[in-house]
Amino acid sequence: MLYIGIDLGTSAAKLLLMDETGGIQNIVTKEYPLEFPQPGWSQQNPEDWVRAIEEGIPELLKGSDASQVSGIGAGGQMHGLVVLDEEDNVIRPAILWNDGRTAEQVEYLNNEIGKEKLSGYTANIAFAGFTAPKLLWMKQEEPELFAKIAKIMLPKDYINYILSGVHCTDVSDASGMLLFDVKNKCWSREMLDICGVKECQMAKIFESYEPVGTILPEMAKKLGLPETVVIAAGAGDNAAAAVGTGTVGDGACNISLGTSGTIFISSETFGVDANNALHSFAHADGRYHLMGCMLSAASCNKWLMDDIFQTKDYAGEQLPITEDKLGKNHVFFLPYLMGERSPINDTNARGTFIGMTMDTTRADLTQAVLEGVAFAIRDSFEVAKSLGIDIERSNICGGGAKSPLWKRIFANVLNVKLDIVASEQGPGMGGAMLAMVADGTYPNVNAACENLVHVVDTIEPEPELVARYEQRYQQFRSIYPACRELFPKII
Repeated sequence: MLYIGIDLGTSAAKLLLMDETGGIQNIVTKEYPLEFPQPGWSQQNPEDWVRAIEEGIPELLKGSDASQVSGIGAGGQMHGLVVLDEEDNVIRPAILWNDGRTAEQVEYLNNEIGKEKLSGYTANIAFAGFTAPKLLWMKQEEPELFAKIAKIMLPKDYINYILSGVHCTDVSDASGMLLFDVKNKCWSREMLDICGVKECQMAKIFESYEPVGTILPEMAKKLGLPETVVIAAGAGDNAAAAVGTGTVGDGACNISLGTSGTIFISSETFGVDANNALHSFAHADGRYHLMGCMLSAASCNKWLMDDIFQTKDYAGEQLPITEDKLGKNHVFFLPYLMGERSPINDTNARGTFIGMTMDTTRADLTQAVLEGVAFAIRDSFEVAKSLGIDIERSNICGGGAKSPLWKRIFANVLNVKLDIVASEQGPGMGGAMLAMVADGTYPNVNAACENLVHVVDTIEPEPELVARYEQRYQQFRSIYPACRELFPKII
C-alpha cells in the first residue's frame, strides 16, 4: 500500500509518497506566498494551501499506482487562525504562528486573566503566536468579521476539512491554541468564554492517529485517488516531525531546525514547568510532550544568506569556518528576527549582532548566526534540565540539519549525542506514519516508529569543543537581559 504525507509549512507544502516499508517513492514541493501587511504581521491565504495540495498530489502520484493509496496524514504549521463562516468560506487571511500583532492581547491574558489561571486552564501561558490572542485581536479590531465566525480551525485541519468534509483537529495541534485543556484533552470552557466563542464553533477533537473519515468523492476524483482513502487527524508540525524521527515514549528528544526551531521532549505523563517556559502539549503518540520553540531558526541563516549576502551557496559560506574557529568567535547573534517565544516570551526582542570589530569577516557573521540559533535552543534545553530531565542524546531534523557544520555545533553547544535518522522528511513522514496507524497497518504509533525509523549516523560531542562552547554560551546568555529594556525603545 501507499501513503501520502503532507508537510504544510510556512513557505511551501511538501508532499511525499511512502510505501508500507517506509520507502519514499516521490516528493513534490509547492511553494506559496507569505504576506507581511505590517511590520511584525504574518498571514497567508488558505486557498493557496488548497491549490498546493490539489496541484501537488496528482504530480506526486505520477508513475505510481494511485489505487494503492490507503491513507493521507498531515503535519502542519501550528497556531494559525483559520476562520470560516456558516457556509464554510474563509473569512480573512490566516494569521500565522509567527505573527506578532497580539502583544496587547497577550499582555491582557497573562497579566489580567493571569498566568496561573491560564496554566490551570490550558497547561500554558499566552504567547503572541498562539491562537487565542489572535481571536481576541479579531474581536477587538475586526468585530464585524469576528461576528461571522462559524468555525475556528488550524492550517492543516482546514486541509483535512477540504479532503474529508469534517471540521476536525487533533490533540497535539489543539494544544497550541491556548483554548485546549491539555491534561484532560478537551476544549477549555473557561478559555472559550474569555475569547467570546462557543464550543460549537470549535472543531471535533481526535487523537492524531485516529481516522476522521474517508476522502470526499469529489476530492478523490479531482486528485485521482480511490474513495476508500482514509484521512488521519494528523498532528502539529513538531509532533508530526517527532513521529517521523521516532521521538515517542518517555524521555526521547528531537531538535528541529526549520523556519522555526524546536526542542521536543516526549513523556509518558503530563507535566508543566513552574514558569511555563516550555510548552506542555499532548503528543501524537497519545501521550504528552514538553517543547521549547524559537520563532526564527534556519530562517535566520536563510535571511543572512539570501537577503544580506545575496547568495544561495550556503555550504560555500560555511567553508571558511574551520576547526580552529569553533567556539572562539568574538561575534554573537541574538536570533530574534520575529520576536521570540521560548523561553523569554518577548515580542519586542530583535535580531542583534554584537561584538563586531574592524576585522570581523563575513564568515564570522555566518558562524555567529549558526551558533546563536544553537545557543537559543540551549536556553530551552536548560529549562528541561532544571526539571530534572536528563537528556544524553537527541534526534535532529529539518532543513538546517543538512549542514554537517551546524550539526557539529549543536552537538557541542548542547553536549549531547545527535542521532541522524535514515529519512529526514520530518512532518511529512510523520503524517504518513499516522495514516498507517489510522488505516490499521500498525496498531499504534510506537509500533510504526519501531518498524520504520532507523538511525544511520550519530554526531558525538567533543570534550574540548564542549568546554569552549560552554564559555561562549555563558557569555551569550548575558546579552539578552542587557538588551531587554532597550528593545521596546527602538521599535
